[in-house]
Amino acid sequence: MTIPSSGDRIFLRGLTVECIIGFIEWERRVKQTVVIDLELPVDCRRAARTDSVADTLDYKKVAKRMIAFVESSEFHLVETLAHRAAMLLLREFDIEWVRISINKPGAIRGSRDVGVTIERTRADLEQESA
Repeated sequence: MTIPSSGDRIFLRGLTVECIIGFIEWERRVKQTVVIDLELPVDCRRAARTDSVADTLDYKKVAKRMIAFVESSEFHLVETLAHRAAMLLLREFDIEWVRISINKPGAIRGSRDVGVTIERTRADLEQESA
C-alpha cells in the first residue's frame, strides 16, 4: 500500500554559487553569482521517530551536489541551468518532484535580481529519458 504524500518539504534557500551563465560575450568570460532556492518533498514522520538523518533527505548532500554541478556548468540560459539541475536531483535522489528557483542578482539594471522558478517531476525525468 502506498502511503499518501505527507506534504512535508525540505527547503534550501539562498544557496550562492559562482558559474559561467549568460549569452553575452563578457558573461562567457567571467563567473557570475547565482542564487538557488530548492524545495523537495520528504516524509518527516519516520525521521521524527528515529531522529536519524538516514531516515530523511540529507539536505547537506543535496547542497553539495548542487554546488558541484552549478560550479562546473557553462549554460547560456538560467532556464537551462534550472532544468538540468532539477533533472539531476530527480535522477540522483529518491524524490518525486523538485521546485527550483535560480536568480542572477543585478542582471537587470534597476532590479534586485531576475530568474526562473520551475517544477519537475519523475514523469518529466522518464519522458526525457525516453
